[in-house]
Amino acid sequence: MADESLSNYATKLLLKNRISFGDVQRLQRNVLSDGIGSRGEAELLIELDRRVEKRDDAWGRCLVAMIVDFVVWGERPTGVVDEDTARWLSATLDGSSSTARLIAREIAEEAHAFENDALRALADLSRTSRPARKPKAAAVLTVDA
Repeated sequence: MADESLSNYATKLLLKNRISFGDVQRLQRNVLSDGIGSRGEAELLIELDRRVEKRDDAWGRCLVAMIVDFVVWGERPTGVVDEDTARWLSATLDGSSSTARLIAREIAEEAHAFENDALRALADLSRTSRPARKPKAAAVLTVDA
């Protein structure tokens, strides 16, 4: 069980518009110590990556590792990325950042197999060139369960 809710954690980071090394450690130790548990949590972390302007380098490494772990090993069947998951991830990542493309590339390398057109959905992500979104005013983010 997390000591702090992910929604509260995200709100604090949005308000200060910065993710420090300490914030990354707190995420790993207290907020998501067991990793990402739902698509809603993954979406919230990806939204933080989009909206927070100043991020320690550890944030990108942590985000990539957590998303890859969730998609490849947390979803069933483990080690296999199904088409639904790949399409969800492609839509969620939106291809708008280098982090999004890195996540797609790492998943392609880590997964044992892809169902149907799942790999193509992730490959399309790396070719998408949508402009990055500008951060909006701080707001409360919530996890959709």
